[in-house]
Amino acid sequence: MRFRVRFTPEAEDDLVRLYDFLLQRDDGDWTIAEHALDAIRNGIALLESSPFNCRKATSANSFLRELIIPSGAAGYVALFEIEDAKTVTVLAVRHQREDDYY
Repeated sequence: MRFRVRFTPEAEDDLVRLYDFLLQRDDGDWTIAEHALDAIRNGIALLESSPFNCRKATSANSFLRELIIPSGAAGYVALFEIEDAKTVTVLAVRHQREDDYY
């Protein structure tokens, strides 16, 4: 079974924000920002086939889950919801060291 993965506008904004942050932090070195986006893309691809393998974000909703995406010394966390038998929606993407995940 394949799931369709979609992003909320907020999750898309998160990707732009993360990319811009890496560009600013690394003096415009786009290769680092592209590497981070590639890691996120590769991680998100897992959701197409096995979103239930990811950890539950809360005990109250078994369809709200988190995907850990390794990248460098830290990585990223994607918050997503399994909407139905065909659709996964990415709600947010954050660096693992960010405070305001939820």
